Amino acid sequence: MAKNKGIRGLRDQGNDLITLVVSYLKQETVGPVKDLGRFVAYGTIGSVFLGGGLVLLLVAVLRVLQEETNLTGNLSWVPYLIVGIIATLMLALAGWRIVSGPAKRRLPKSEASK
Repeated sequence: MAKNKGIRGLRDQGNDLITLVVSYLKQETVGPVKDLGRFVAYGTIGSVFLGGGLVLLLVAVLRVLQEETNLTGNLSWVPYLIVGIIATLMLALAGWRIVSGPAKRRLPKSEASK
């Protein structure tokens, strides 16, 4: 009887170990992956809305320039050029903030200076 109880106790400890390892892996992998997925989803949705809003804003600026200026005939391309320059400046500003933003401050000094 003692031998049977010892094997059963060992089996129970093995089952407890497996349960502990599985729950630990779920905690350390599934949780962070869910958090990362939520972060990416909200970031993507925000980027889409921000991009759409900026496109509508640029179209509005174009329409204002077309209606309020007397640039017609051979100069009708000037409002498009102005809006193109504004869009390029917005892209340059966004790129500059991405490159020199908070991520650069988190790098060690040896990598940040490269």
